[in-house]
Amino acid sequence: MFSKTEITRFSNILTPFYYYQLELLKATLDAATKASKPFNYHIHYAFKANTNTEILELIQSYGLGADCVSGNEIKKAITCNYPPEQIVFAGVGKSDTEINIALDNNIFCFNCESIPELEVINELAVKKNKIAQIALRINPNVNANTHHYITTGLEENKFGINRWELEEVLTVLEKLKNLKLIGLHFHIGSQITDLTAFKGLCLRVNEIQEWFYDHQIIVDHINVGGGLGIAYENPKQNLIPDFNAYFKLFNNFIALRPKQQLHFELGRSIVGQCGTLITKVLYVKKGVNTNFVIVDAGMTELIRPALYQAVHAIENLTSNSNEINRYDVVGPICESSDCFGKALMLPTTKRGDLIAINSCGAYGEVMASQYNLRDLVKAVYGKLDERDKGQGKVVSETNNS
Repeated sequence: MFSKTEITRFSNILTPFYYYQLELLKATLDAATKASKPFNYHIHYAFKANTNTEILELIQSYGLGADCVSGNEIKKAITCNYPPEQIVFAGVGKSDTEINIALDNNIFCFNCESIPELEVINELAVKKNKIAQIALRINPNVNANTHHYITTGLEENKFGINRWELEEVLTVLEKLKNLKLIGLHFHIGSQITDLTAFKGLCLRVNEIQEWFYDHQIIVDHINVGGGLGIAYENPKQNLIPDFNAYFKLFNNFIALRPKQQLHFELGRSIVGQCGTLITKVLYVKKGVNTNFVIVDAGMTELIRPALYQAVHAIENLTSNSNEINRYDVVGPICESSDCFGKALMLPTTKRGDLIAINSCGAYGEVMASQYNLRDLVKAVYGKLDERDKGQGKVVSETNNS
């Protein structure tokens, strides 16, 4: 994935660090916007995936809106020139401070998840003499067929308003004069690679739209969230998700009312493949059943494998050996869960080798911590040469620590 020249450059940078291929991000944004344009769909980038400033500014330059889940994300979006009228604020536990930040910035919409939240937003809007535009996040009870930690659309999850609550919600909304219902919001989960799950979502949205139509309500906006996954196990062959199939599926199966606008909140599928965690081998330790490659990155830099057994393709960038051995690749953190991969087949690995953990652009740097008083991971940026676009070759980088 990287040339010898680029790997030599990596050798001169203090590890661990995140490496971002900005031309690959551009290619991904080109594909997503081109695929959505024929349908006039609106894409809001899910900030929680990656809030690196360089990344955010590049995404904003393509005209994407912002999907935020905290007050600080809203402030970051404003700082990075995302128009307030393209910012949506989601989350099951919005604080009063965060709601006030959103109200003060006149954002496009609050995605609301409970009656108590509706009441609080209305109360705060009254104090500011403002009308808050809201969408109801409805739990569609659709199984996303993904890891249970990142499934959000079932009744057992904490997210959204259940369908049997809708009558009460409409009754309450009639009394909340500083709220304006403009949309319905749905999100069934993350890292979804089986598109049939989205077909199920479309059909459920159609059912719920009929329920609202029977109650003489037609909203202007339908937001179907995000969740489109990426290829973690074979990223080299699948650098850019199939946005064409994704958006065409919604066009084929969702039944929009006249003039209704469809919104998406994509995060991982936009930034997931453009980021790589580069780390160095500290020691190779012999074990009973396997050998351990101990690297200088840990769960403090990439928590996904420890959090929900996520798989990332891992490669040795500097070994010249033709011999293949089995290793567990682990970090230095004082936790047994600090492991990036077990029983990996890698060329003979030694102290000082550079290891690349791929597909870390989403939920990598943004979830880094200082547990064990570790330094926060730094970011390095590279630009792809035009002739190598889409192949992951880097020709320049700058260190932004």
